[in-house]
Amino acid sequence: MHALGKTLARIVQPAVMAALAKEPLHGYLIVQRLGTMAMFRGQSPDPTGVYRVLKSMERDGLVESTWDMAGSGPARHCYALTPAGHACLEQWLLTLKTYQKSIGELVRTLQHASRRRK
Repeated sequence: MHALGKTLARIVQPAVMAALAKEPLHGYLIVQRLGTMAMFRGQSPDPTGVYRVLKSMERDGLVESTWDMAGSGPARHCYALTPAGHACLEQWLLTLKTYQKSIGELVRTLQHASRRRK
């Protein structure tokens, strides 16, 4: 059986996009918001992995970052979705809805098969 983190690696990107959909955020806040999502079961994901995803998304033009020099402490990166990122988010939504429907059908098929076996 695969560990939860390994099976969810591919959907970290849309989770990050969902966190950024309403407003630009610092990396630390993105990690915190991801930790509140059901897929992470109340545990914050590995920050290194999230920053790796953000860097890849920035390279692909899906997010942009700026330095936030306000406040005390060191400067921090603030991430925001680009127009291409918003379009990608919409595509992820359609894709995940299709997956959700397919998984629902598979669950129903498995339940039916399980009942027949008893």
